[in-house]
Amino acid sequence: MLLNMKELLEVADKNHFAVPAFNIADYAMFNGIMDISEKLNAPVIIEIHPTELRHIGSDAIAAMEKRISTSPIPAVIHLDHGASFEDVMGAIRAGFSSVMIDASSLSFEDNVAISKKVVEAAHAAISYTTVEDDSDPRKGTNTEDKKQWHYAQSYKFADVSVEAELGTIGVIDEKAKVVDSSVIKYTEPEDAVRFVKETGVDTLAVAIGTCHGDYPKDQIPELKLDRLQAIKKALVDAGLDTKLVLHGGSGNKPEELQEAAKLGISKINISTDIKKPYYLTMREVLKDMGLREPNSIQPPCIQAMQEVAAERIRWFGSEGKASLY
Repeated sequence: MLLNMKELLEVADKNHFAVPAFNIADYAMFNGIMDISEKLNAPVIIEIHPTELRHIGSDAIAAMEKRISTSPIPAVIHLDHGASFEDVMGAIRAGFSSVMIDASSLSFEDNVAISKKVVEAAHAAISYTTVEDDSDPRKGTNTEDKKQWHYAQSYKFADVSVEAELGTIGVIDEKAKVVDSSVIKYTEPEDAVRFVKETGVDTLAVAIGTCHGDYPKDQIPELKLDRLQAIKKALVDAGLDTKLVLHGGSGNKPEELQEAAKLGISKINISTDIKKPYYLTMREVLKDMGLREPNSIQPPCIQAMQEVAAERIRWFGSEGKASLY
């Protein structure tokens, strides 16, 4: 069952759990994540970065859509960290049901401008299916056009959800084994309210102390959960239902992630935590120089990835929650 992000996270937010967003880099990883999510009856977000999309190829998205459409669990295909309007439009045309525009490194005003542009494009898709019955739920909303009944929401492209980021998270220099937290710009509650009002984004990635990458063993992040509470309260008090997202979810304390989910984080991004066991296992498997077939090399890697994915699904409280959709 393919959903957009807004539909998926409405249920998660209401029931105080978070949905893991797993970054996949090939089709075998996609199948592995879908398999373990179905086994645990858990909703899932298939997340693909533009560099990963270029590696996989846009045509593969149609096959992912087909697999998800026949799955018993709800799933989203989400573009992670789209850096430009072109990235986002390419993903929408490929069939993504959710996209992220990341202009967090720009000024507040420039971040608002491009995020608003993406929201307008992602929410505006129509088809020219004839809809003559006024009660038809597909009927368009363009009241200036007297023949508006000819405008119906496109089942494939309408209401693609949009995620943006406000504030910046830290960066890890994995070679030097150093966490650079100096680049963190924590999200301010009042800025979050203003940003959502001016852009109309469906989900907002907030900076509360995480970093992208693989944390050194002796440097575990501590989330500013009080700031998260303040951001969530400010949005609710303003009458806004935008759902909150946590990037850099790998390497964090499970109890902090669990508490973040209870306090308002509805989506947690996981990339390093599943790729690391995948490729560490592959390096071991490839020591056998007699192996050359992918169907002999990849299954142990997928299994290692699935073990971590299953653990995160349970951490975030999403196991069994597909039944709520």
